[in-house]
Amino acid sequence: MSLEKLARPEIFTLSPYVPGKPVDEVKRELGLTEVIKLASNENPLGPSPRAMAAIAGMAEQAHIYPDASAFRLKQALSERYGLPTDHFIIGDGSDEIIKLICEVFVGPGDEAVVPSPSFPVYDMATKLMSGTPVYVPLKDGRLDIPAMISAFSDRTKLVFICNPNNPTGTIVTRAEVDQLMGQLPPDAIVVFDEAYFEYVEDADYPDGLAYLRAGQPVIVLRTFSKIFGLAGLRVGYGITYPDAVGLLNRPRLAFNVNSIAQAAAIAALGDDEHVAESRRVNRQGRDYLYREFAAMGLEYLPSQANFVLVNIGLDSATVFQGLLRRGVIVRPAHIFGLNGWQRVTIGTAEENRKFIEALREVITELKE
Repeated sequence: MSLEKLARPEIFTLSPYVPGKPVDEVKRELGLTEVIKLASNENPLGPSPRAMAAIAGMAEQAHIYPDASAFRLKQALSERYGLPTDHFIIGDGSDEIIKLICEVFVGPGDEAVVPSPSFPVYDMATKLMSGTPVYVPLKDGRLDIPAMISAFSDRTKLVFICNPNNPTGTIVTRAEVDQLMGQLPPDAIVVFDEAYFEYVEDADYPDGLAYLRAGQPVIVLRTFSKIFGLAGLRVGYGITYPDAVGLLNRPRLAFNVNSIAQAAAIAALGDDEHVAESRRVNRQGRDYLYREFAAMGLEYLPSQANFVLVNIGLDSATVFQGLLRRGVIVRPAHIFGLNGWQRVTIGTAEENRKFIEALREVITELKE
């Protein structure tokens, strides 16, 4: 029998998230022995040595349930940020915390102001709770703060600021966020999604925690999936007020973050050398890609993250398939409504070189 008639109507408004293709799948499908993945904004250096040692050290305790409160991880974050432990919530990736935020604060008729294109979980989590996403198109690849302000209404409950924005890598400045915060509706919360903030070099970048320390209605999201290289373990965290953390913990499933992930995150947080090296590799790779794109006459968006959005000027799906056949996985941006563009993660020097070589071949082939 079909159970569709029993499903909540909101379910039919959602589309399953389509992740980047796994390396093993591409090898199987195309019979390739060497494949590089530059699709999911992972750290090409992998986890820090300290995190890997912590992972190995937890193997014998895999039969024991994890600390449901993630006390030691919260303690490490507390020491890093100078905030009490009751300001932190730990999630199965920051995706889970976005979902919790909507479960707690969004109901039928409530609105969430969502930049477009941006991280798709904002849209999904809002719709799931019968809320209405109010989409605000980007302007020149950046969040359009004046347009987001114009989208405010007496039904606005959440405002999502992805900074740097995914998939564009661009930021909004401190002055722009100050403007938005000054015109925020009285019952609205700003969610700063700062998954890539450790990569940012622009002095005008606003730290979401400054607004939290000033007592404004914000929740700041960060993750161990990007610069810390723990994407496979799924650890994210939110920083906000203790009463909000208490609310978010009500629908949170117990034991949502496993013991190995918690131990690895604590170790990674203390490895400043690995973070610094990850920044260096990212900076060099980004500058290399900029030079190569410029040499090919390709438009790109200057990025403050660990990926670059580049306009190939050819059908995104076709270019994606051409790169795939050459063992290079990127993210075709037509899935974000940006046909002609590709989002490429900044890899190691060798991975970046292979990508550029493959891209030149694909462009030449398609233009012949």
